[in-house]
Amino acid sequence: MKDGPDIARIGTLIGDPARANILNALMSGKALTATELATEAGITGQTASSHLKKLMEGGLLTQAKQGRHRYFTLAGPEVGTMLETVMGLAAQKGHLRTRTGPRDPAMRSARVCYDHLAGDMAVRIFDSLQARQFLAVSNDKGSLGLTDEGEGFITSLGIDVAPLNASRRPLCRACLDWSERRNHLAGSLGAAFLRHFQDQGWISRHENSRVITISPAGRTNLNKLFPPREL
Repeated sequence: MKDGPDIARIGTLIGDPARANILNALMSGKALTATELATEAGITGQTASSHLKKLMEGGLLTQAKQGRHRYFTLAGPEVGTMLETVMGLAAQKGHLRTRTGPRDPAMRSARVCYDHLAGDMAVRIFDSLQARQFLAVSNDKGSLGLTDEGEGFITSLGIDVAPLNASRRPLCRACLDWSERRNHLAGSLGAAFLRHFQDQGWISRHENSRVITISPAGRTNLNKLFPPREL
């Protein structure tokens, strides 16, 4: 294809194993130094610098300087959504890495997907919102929005929908969950959910990890607010 978006360049950027490991490390939403990212990718600092330069030139990363250190983050939520979608497709097609460990069950249960919740609980929340018709297709491109009932429900939680609607990013977006292979909620509302659940003390993030722990009280409240879909 001679015209249109250059998906080949994006594919090349994320297709390198070292760069893929760097991007995966930044899916936690935290800023990391080049040294930390080199360790995550299993490469030297000099090699990491070369990869980071390419990722920044490709618009996938941004950096901020603080003192002697440079901190790198994903360039925005759309990059995190793209990466999680690719992970979901890879899992769906059976392209799985064999590395396993004690964190895997916790990652499947609940984790951060850049700035929103992913994993089993996040999929249950998405299913519950759909089952109660709180989500609706908002245009012919298949984008999601809130119904009047859905907006009332979100407001009842203490989340102000107005600034979310005013945001440049989509309010609701279906994001394919790589572990559950079904959708969870992204967009500005997905990010607002994550912040709200943290503020309520229902969930907490593991340091230097994407893993989310749900407290007993948090699980009780989340199950009450987002009951499982009846089969």
